[in-house]
Amino acid sequence: MINSIKNISKLFLIPILIGTLSTFSLPPYDFFFINFFTFPVLFFFIVSIDNKLSSFIFGWMFGFGYFISSLYWIANSLTFDETFKPLIPLSIIIIPLFLGIFYGLITLIASLIKIKKNLSSILIFSLIFAIIEFIRGHVLGGFPWNLIVYSLTNYLYSIQILSVIGTYSLNLLSITLFTLPVILFFKQRAKFKLMGIFLLLAIILFNNLYGYLNINKFNKTNKEKINYKIKIINPKITIDRFFNTDDSEPLIREIINLSKTKLNEKNLYIFPEGIFSHIYYSDLKYYREIFKENFSDQDIIILGMNTQKVENGKNKIFNSLIVVDNNLKLISKYDKIKLVPFGEFLPLENFLSSFGLKKITAGYQSFSSSKSKREVIELNLNNFSFVPLICYEIIYSGKIIGSNKNNNFIINISEDGWFGETVGLDQHFSHSIFRSIEEGKNLIRSSNNGISGYINPLGIVVEKLESTKKGMITVDYFYKPVKTIFGEHGNKIFIYIMIIYISLFFLIKLFENRRANEKRLFIYK
Repeated sequence: MINSIKNISKLFLIPILIGTLSTFSLPPYDFFFINFFTFPVLFFFIVSIDNKLSSFIFGWMFGFGYFISSLYWIANSLTFDETFKPLIPLSIIIIPLFLGIFYGLITLIASLIKIKKNLSSILIFSLIFAIIEFIRGHVLGGFPWNLIVYSLTNYLYSIQILSVIGTYSLNLLSITLFTLPVILFFKQRAKFKLMGIFLLLAIILFNNLYGYLNINKFNKTNKEKINYKIKIINPKITIDRFFNTDDSEPLIREIINLSKTKLNEKNLYIFPEGIFSHIYYSDLKYYREIFKENFSDQDIIILGMNTQKVENGKNKIFNSLIVVDNNLKLISKYDKIKLVPFGEFLPLENFLSSFGLKKITAGYQSFSSSKSKREVIELNLNNFSFVPLICYEIIYSGKIIGSNKNNNFIINISEDGWFGETVGLDQHFSHSIFRSIEEGKNLIRSSNNGISGYINPLGIVVEKLESTKKGMITVDYFYKPVKTIFGEHGNKIFIYIMIIYISLFFLIKLFENRRANEKRLFIYK
């Protein structure tokens, strides 16, 4: 009986607990130092478990604890439509259980290769962990949400290296650093332990020094004034209003009043995704007079809008970012590439729709994914060109730039009302900081019911509007973009870092084997 309780505690309660604790390292809590406890504990238990199935279960439960405590907000998106409310308990449990499998694979592989209490095993464990996280970010469309490295979001000196190595590589480095303190519990000489701690502190110091110098150097460059104003709008229109009205005019007038339009000014207005979710761009013509009387012929408006077109006799619907003038003439359009499963499209739609299921967002028909490459949008404004990203697309590292890299802005429009007032809002915003540093671009985020803001090319949040606030951010300048190594090469960098890790692993392994042989020889003599 006692042994059964111990096994349950070891395989279920302990990993769920340390996984849950790791959640508090993420935004908005930002207690990253927790990982210096949870990862050594995770590593220590993996080494001590002999059974392969037990190793898998331990990692699986760690992942379950991590994701159930950090992704509980997904259930909130199911509260707006009666059809989905019965699925709320399932979403809270099933999604974390599924994502936790990835962490179960990490511990299983670590067990199969028989990692030990030595430095080389820390390196290979970190590498396995980071590779599986990379796979999680790409398989089945990918869901790279809450990678461990996002615990460093608000420590700007520590994440400047993103401009060189990118998110997945820094995730690998972070896992290594978080795990390194476990050497204090190895049966090694004090000299070896001190060397390990010295290595940990040296890497942290060097990385933060690089970040400090990078920020200090950038701050000496001047901002560039522009002869127009960028107005970032957060209208805070609740999602239930979209489900309960078919009349867009009150919503349009509400947004216009919030925008404080002036006919004698030249402005670029950036409205969020989702505010016209129940109409199409073709329907906007009915509101042309409202736009003409409130916006000048110098104004440009960027907004999220559903669009449609017929392809091969089939009507397709797109979640689009459109650019229009005050006459609602279409200047440019981008159709979303990365769609949210179940949110924007129903997997196996023909089969599941027969059971009355549909996507979570309004309407039964799934959105279509754009097959076109993401391109830079050039506007007839002084020094303004941008890469468009809609909502969820901001979470993908290395997937931003199209064929033309001569842009100075990334624009992310989003509808975050699906998150409710939860930690999901801060988690979503954190990806914007990472993308701006990786690409060295100014980033503008306009989010309905979420966090809107202006982020400079070093990830510094210059202006910010919290989700609880209805309002507008006005910007009449921008920072010169920075050319980055990661922006040029993308996730190829991760492959190079992996090669370095593998080389270090074999080098350290060779040293460890030599020391072990010397020790055995000494005992024999």
